[in-house]
Amino acid sequence: MSRPKVFMTRPLPAPVIERVAARYDLRVHPEDEPLPPAQLAEGCREAEGLLLSGGRVSEEILAQAPRLRAIATVGVGYDNIDVEACTRRRIVVTNTPGVVTEATADLAFALLMTVARRLVEADRFVREGHWRRWQWGLMWGTDLYGKTLGLYGFGRIGQAVARRARGFSMRILYYAIDRLTEAQEQELGAQFVDPETLLREADFLSLHVPLSPETLHLIAARQLAMMKPTAFLINTSRGKVVEEAALVEALQSKRIAGAGLDVYEREPQIHAVLPTLPNVVLTPHMGTATWQTRLAMASLAADNLLAALDGQRPSNPVNPEVCT
Repeated sequence: MSRPKVFMTRPLPAPVIERVAARYDLRVHPEDEPLPPAQLAEGCREAEGLLLSGGRVSEEILAQAPRLRAIATVGVGYDNIDVEACTRRRIVVTNTPGVVTEATADLAFALLMTVARRLVEADRFVREGHWRRWQWGLMWGTDLYGKTLGLYGFGRIGQAVARRARGFSMRILYYAIDRLTEAQEQELGAQFVDPETLLREADFLSLHVPLSPETLHLIAARQLAMMKPTAFLINTSRGKVVEEAALVEALQSKRIAGAGLDVYEREPQIHAVLPTLPNVVLTPHMGTATWQTRLAMASLAADNLLAALDGQRPSNPVNPEVCT
């Protein structure tokens, strides 16, 4: 009797592959790259489970996968999955929150520090042989100590960034749909404010919201115009949360002082002007890119998939109504 099939969209760590392969007939796409729709559909055609890392699962692909019962995405975001269509088809969708928190918060704070202290410019200056002598006016940046950090979105990652900011004695403001309790705010040293106050008072504005119709272009020309000309924008959430053309204009006109970006509106394509700007730090969507975190993500995704295929409730269902 043949075993149920599982399709993995790119090679995950060997312990995860071995674990899934011990239980199911596993097929792994061998390349570390997102699958085009036709290849993804072909991989899902006979599969009951999908371990997804990159690629877009549309209703058209689901229509070609009649046996599919579970999709476990290796990441927090699931805007690349048509969850409503999955729910209609009783396909469980899961993600991997929690395990990504600290690494993503580390990168957000690293981007903040790097753009504030002009570290990329300074590194290039030294490597290219321009440093001839110590100079009083060379590479002045911006202090972090005592400045105001604005956090737009205050879930796990936003709160983890706040904890890091306390070590720099930063004033912490936040806005989120769900306000924390007074005790939680006191513990984190964070003050709840409305979005306009957040934009106007932040010296560093760090974005930590999921992508949804409500957060698409959350930061556009109007919001950028509210920010201080000395302020910096940090984005490790989703690229489409920021209107990239408006950000480029704000950076070129010095309406804001700089930006640190790990995600982009049309990634991997980046607005052609961004790499030419000295007041921007750019990283390639690497918020979770540590060995420990990526292994934890893949392991949790496998846990979720195996539980769902066994008819059990997975730890992290995106559409829990399918699990009842």
